[in-house]
Amino acid sequence: MPLTLYGGARSRASMVRWYLAERQIPYGWQLLDMAAGAHKQPEFLAINPFGKVPALVDDSLRGADGQPLRLSESGAILLHLAEHHGREFEGPDGAVRRALTAQWVLFANATLGPALMAAATGKPEQLQGLLTVLDGLLISGGSLLDAPGAASPAAWGAADCAVEAYLAYIPFFCPQVDLAPYPQVQARIAAVQQRPAYQQAMGG
Repeated sequence: MPLTLYGGARSRASMVRWYLAERQIPYGWQLLDMAAGAHKQPEFLAINPFGKVPALVDDSLRGADGQPLRLSESGAILLHLAEHHGREFEGPDGAVRRALTAQWVLFANATLGPALMAAATGKPEQLQGLLTVLDGLLISGGSLLDAPGAASPAAWGAADCAVEAYLAYIPFFCPQVDLAPYPQVQARIAAVQQRPAYQQAMGG
């Protein structure tokens, strides 16, 4: 099995596990005991010197040192999986889908995630502004890569995984945020929570 994913309980590794489950990509799972400091041991630091999870080892590719590719950061891992294992960017419009997927994955980690954390500490204004825009973009009910009037809808992919994972965190981390003004966001969260692969990755 070429892919091995390392993560801890309640970490962003769950987002990557969700993607792998949805796309039915085989992988090995290494659960690290973070409380015991497993992520600070030499064996794991050889994979990610920063001692952070998730981390991925891809034995199907070799780095400059001749060793299997080692990746950290959930966004980078999602983009790698989407291209090399999920085959999301094949076809004539692959470059466009790759660029849009990168946009949404970076938005999720660099903009939506920090706004969610700020809301959890009593500063919801940025998150509310983002939800207002997202509510309009989610009206189609399809992938974030769907273009208005497209002949064929885009398949669920890494862009949706990254954004939807953070949206689904809102009821748990920010229960004080009223989602009533955002019916499409509410509907997407409810739909995500019913996906079997999501339930499997997030532990129900």
